[in-house]
Amino acid sequence: MAADHLCLLRGGGDLATGVAWRLTRAGFPVVVCELDNPLTVRRTVALSTAIHDGRVSVEGMVGRRARTADEAVHIAFSGDVGVVVAPDLPDISAQVVVDARLAKRNINTSLTDAPLVVALGPGFRAGMDCHAVVETMRGPRLGRLMWEGEAEADTGTPGLVGGRGSERVLRAPAAGEITWTRAIGDVVEAGELLGEVDGSALTAPFDGIVRGLIKPGQVVPVGLKVGDVDPRIDARVDEISDKALAIGGAAVEAVMTWSNQLR
Repeated sequence: MAADHLCLLRGGGDLATGVAWRLTRAGFPVVVCELDNPLTVRRTVALSTAIHDGRVSVEGMVGRRARTADEAVHIAFSGDVGVVVAPDLPDISAQVVVDARLAKRNINTSLTDAPLVVALGPGFRAGMDCHAVVETMRGPRLGRLMWEGEAEADTGTPGLVGGRGSERVLRAPAAGEITWTRAIGDVVEAGELLGEVDGSALTAPFDGIVRGLIKPGQVVPVGLKVGDVDPRIDARVDEISDKALAIGGAAVEAVMTWSNQLR
């Protein structure tokens, strides 16, 4: 029955990729809709990378860029994930739509988008904007599925990882083109040069491993999140995070609960 339920994900970042990975493991075909120039930081574990590179492999799951939405559907039913540029919902018969853009607000998601509509994080109310909401805030409720109510409000501060919070995030110190001198997976020391934006240096905030960097050559606005350093030296930059897997598990729960009700 799972193979008959096409799941369309809006967004292909690292958290959305955790959802896609869980869904494909459960047998559901998946299509991902992305922007034509995604600003993804954790590119090694994000299906959005296929937009620039044409293909990406994340823990055995392969995402392939499609030229059209119909081609993306064909890829999905062949066993891979179809990734297509589609800022708006494409005209395909998806039984499930997951808003995984993590915009912290409802951009344009509606209960009528599909028979089952699931939204990740704050900005949505179950029963009003979508059928179910998944909690994305780190803590005791992470990954909880709600058929009523909404997720916790955005605090604007990243959750603690290895004792580090907001300092983990690298933000563009200026507007302009970004270049990197280090790569994802590199172990770095506090103060080490990682790259530049229009001549302004980006340095490591502490000893750690580079967990994510936006694609080099991008023109970015000042303040944009462009990188992520993890204080846990042994962190795996090629594995889907615990947070993404928890959120993905909740999405699968939503789809399975709904499909069982159909029976």
